[in-house]
Amino acid sequence: MFVDEVAIDVIGGKGGDGCVSFRREKYVPRGGPDGGDGGRGGDVVLRANRNVATLIHLANQRVWKAQYGQQGGSSQCHGRSGEDLVVEVPVGTMVFDEKHDLLLKDLKEDGDFFIVARGGFGGKGNARFKTATLRAPTVSVPGEKGQERSIRLELRMIADVGLLGKPNAGKSALLSRLTKAKPKIASYPFTTMTPHLGLVQVGRDRGFVVADIPGLIEGASKGVGLGHDFLRHIQRAGVLLHLVEPAPLDGADPIQNYLAIRKELETFDDELAKRREIVAVTKDDLPEARVVRQRFADELHIDAFLISSVTGDGLKELVEKIDEIIKPKSRW
Repeated sequence: MFVDEVAIDVIGGKGGDGCVSFRREKYVPRGGPDGGDGGRGGDVVLRANRNVATLIHLANQRVWKAQYGQQGGSSQCHGRSGEDLVVEVPVGTMVFDEKHDLLLKDLKEDGDFFIVARGGFGGKGNARFKTATLRAPTVSVPGEKGQERSIRLELRMIADVGLLGKPNAGKSALLSRLTKAKPKIASYPFTTMTPHLGLVQVGRDRGFVVADIPGLIEGASKGVGLGHDFLRHIQRAGVLLHLVEPAPLDGADPIQNYLAIRKELETFDDELAKRREIVAVTKDDLPEARVVRQRFADELHIDAFLISSVTGDGLKELVEKIDEIIKPKSRW
């Protein structure tokens, strides 16, 4: 199950209480106070891990608490600090403060981390309060409470290229042809129910990541169909690869399908609609494919590629074009 958004409560560990204690030792009268400080509470830390693909492991647990610090001991022994709670999340996870809807951190790289809830400081033991006039203090300080926060985690996939297109436009077929990804492929709409990532290797030391986003339909930006939930996953893509089916099963006009999706992009995020775009007409074995490609040139002044994921026609030229655009960012 693919989960790309969860809301959780995080609580830092409470600091340990300070200790009230007096030295008791044979032949040492009036040993004096020796209560130690409490340990610090653990932090709740979010860490990006490239081996984690979804937020599903956080979906069934609402509250995440770090370990408490231990109480101070006699002989001025300091209480042990609580262990940090490290929560692994996918690379590309954005952390929002749920109450104020404020972005706290964007975990873009593998190994990025963020302390989302700090543990409380340990309390002071009575040895801290000894003075020249107060020889036997009987007071200590309790440990501080840990920070509490309600957060929302939102996954936005990290990809160089985002695949766009109406349902059944051939996005999954292209991804499986270019990469080792194995998305489900079928002849009916909405085959892809969750985003998929695939790595296209161009050379021994270069490649780029492609994200297959579930097919969009009109109204996706307002919550219609599947697209509204996954449009966010192409917001990081440097290049948009828009696939157009030349002979849609529903008899729709391919050009109008293209324009409808462009409109959804503009409605969802105006900056996203300005992103560099490559258009490719799929299924070039169909007679309609060349007609649609010519219409793009005549009506929209777009030089579209003509490709086939089955035969491989046009894919080499398409990959070279994408690599040319993103080459500065695609070296490993």
